[in-house]
This record gives sequence, structure tokens and C-alpha cells, in this order.
Amino acid sequence: MIGTELTKTQELISMEDKFGAHNYHPLPVVLEKGEGIYLWDVEGEKYFDFLSAYSAVNQGHCHPKIINALIEQAKTLTLTSRAFYNDALGPYEKYITEYFGYDKVLPMNSGAEADETALKLCRRWAYDKKGIEDNKAKIIVCEGNFHGRTITIISMSTDPDSFKGFGPYTPGFEVVPYNDLAALEKALEDPNVAGFLVEPIQGEAGVYVPEDGYLKKAYELCKAKNVLFIADEVQTGIARTGKLLACDHEDVRPDVLILGKALSGGVFPVSAVLADDDIMLVIKPGEHGSTFGGNPVACKVAMAALEVVKEEKLAERAEKLGQIFRDELRKIDNEMISLVRGKGLLNAIVIKPKDGKEAWDVCVRMKENGLLAKPTHQHIIRFAPPLVITEEQIHEAVAIIKKSIDEISNA
Repeated sequence: MIGTELTKTQELISMEDKFGAHNYHPLPVVLEKGEGIYLWDVEGEKYFDFLSAYSAVNQGHCHPKIINALIEQAKTLTLTSRAFYNDALGPYEKYITEYFGYDKVLPMNSGAEADETALKLCRRWAYDKKGIEDNKAKIIVCEGNFHGRTITIISMSTDPDSFKGFGPYTPGFEVVPYNDLAALEKALEDPNVAGFLVEPIQGEAGVYVPEDGYLKKAYELCKAKNVLFIADEVQTGIARTGKLLACDHEDVRPDVLILGKALSGGVFPVSAVLADDDIMLVIKPGEHGSTFGGNPVACKVAMAALEVVKEEKLAERAEKLGQIFRDELRKIDNEMISLVRGKGLLNAIVIKPKDGKEAWDVCVRMKENGLLAKPTHQHIIRFAPPLVITEEQIHEAVAIIKKSIDEISNA
């Protein structure tokens, strides 16, 4: 039995450590409440949320409109499976396809499931439409990618933390450097290439923003070779980067669009794959699906979440406030900050270690000063607040970031 001398935070962390798998390394904070851009822990401390559950909470924590949609539908009908029709799925499918401009949607739950769906869709299209010999289709992916943690997805990863010790791996992927058009063009010479799967901005890699024109040219190279351009916008989509989709910055319309995270405003697991009929209809009944995909609660929540994005002009807010945020970060005069980068309200600073202090130490100090963020790849801190944040709050948050880095640097 855990001793009474432990704080509630320590007690709950110990409980997770004892009974849960050790597959995450969280900051030492236990959260119990969220509202807008703020989180509160079990000790009553209040924080700026600058992770937004990896961009799932773009609309802010517990947005009233989204929560009401969840509650009202949950009172009536939660799940039928796809063995039957339900009265929420059709309206949702119409709404989301018109919202993003595609013929069809295939609803799933998690981002990884949506990526897996896109991979299956691409392969089937390769055999049925492009005429590639069975089991020969290849999909090009990028170094530094992060599309999830299933066996197939880690088979395309270049991060040892993701793939090491989990083989044998799924074949059929060719890895090229990100932001390298020459390497992509060379890989596309293989007639067995069916698709190019890419993150418009690599979030987990540390908010790696490609050069202007990369996405547009990559799309054109794919079109010239009859290869599907597949955009993983699970983290970059739904207004995060200052446009509805990150691909919109270069007027690129993906052949296959993958969405998740903020598609529900962080309220419910909802993901989706969108494509036109020529691609989507290669999947026939019984060949792909999910018990929970397209359930009534998910449908109502997703529609409410997307309505909030438009009603509150969150893309426009992200564009404006993101520029202010980067400008303010670049004013911080500290040798530990070696680079500031990002687009919209998806940003990062690259941390140069000092006296053994690294990005993790900075994040722990920011937590102590009232702001939550998380390192990625040991030396990068990603900043992605809910898009409902105000300019005044941006300045308050930057002050905390500056104070924390200065304290660590001078320790």
C-alpha cells in the first residue's frame, strides 16, 4: 500500500508505474482538468498547455460546443458497428467531404489506423488501377517520418526507438531524404512505385519545415509518374499551421488525405481518410473497416469540432499568432537556443545543451514556472498551444519560456 506521506501526484505516478506498461516517459505532472488553453494538476496548479495533446486539442480543452455534441449523442446512441446504418454517419460523411472537397471518406479512429488505411488504399489502387503486378507495389516515404507505431508503420521508420527490436518488418517501402526533390525524382523512376506518403511538416522529427515549393514540386513529380500523393495531416491539419491544411500553403490537393487528432478537438478518437471515387472505390465490402469507425458519437463530435474551426477562424488566428510567437522567441538572447522554426502555431526551438542541461531540463523548469511542453529527439522542444490562445497569452507564455531557459542556463 502506498504510504500516506506521498503527495497525490507521487501516488498517482507510482500507481501508473506499477500497473501500466512503461511505453511513455511523461513529465512529472498529473493533470485533472482542462479549459481553453489551460490545464490544472491534482495539486491545483495551473499551466499553459503548449502541447495540445500533440495538436489534438486545437479547439481548446473541453470546448463547450464539442462537449455538448458528445453528451447529446451519447444519451441517444453510441455504437451500432457498421453492420447497420446509423442516422449520424451519412450527414457526417456529407459534411466532411464537402468541407475538404473530396468525393468519399473512410472513417477510422486513430491516426495510425488512418495511415494504415491509406497504405492499403494505395496498394489496392496500384493493382486495380495502375496495373502494377501483384505484391510488387512500392510506397516512397521520408527519413525522419512519424506516421504511428504499428508494425507496418515502424517498418518505414528511420528512428531506432520506433523500429529496433520489433522485426521482421513489412516490405514495400523506399525511404528518401525529406525535403530532397532530386532523391524523390530518382525514386519515382521505378514503375512499381504507387504512392508517396509525406508529412507536410515533420512534427515528431522536431517541426522540420521543408523549403518553400517542396510540396508543390513533389506533387507535380508524382503526377508525372501516375503516383498517388498521400498527405499525412494528422498533426499539421485542422488549422494548426495557419491554413486549414498545411498543404494549402502551396495549393496542393493530396490524392489521399489523412486526418486525425483535432478532427475531434481532442474529445474522442476520430480519424479519416479522404479521396475521390477513382481511388476510394477500389476498397470493396469486407476488405477494410473498424467496429468503432464512423460511430454516431464520433460523427457528431467531428462535425462540431470542424464547425468550431470555421466559426472561430482558427486558421487565421494560428497564422497571425504563430508569426508573433516566433518573432518573440527569436528575441530571447540565450546561447541554449540555437534555432527557432515553425509555421502557424506549430513551432519548435532547438536546444544546445549547456553544462549537462538539455531540452528535458528546460521542459521540467517550464513546468515549474507554469507552462507544459515536451522534448522530442532530446534536443528539440515543440510548442503547439490550443489555437484559441490570445496575443496577450502568447506574450505571457514567451515570458515563462524565457525565464525558464535563463534559469537553466545560469544554474
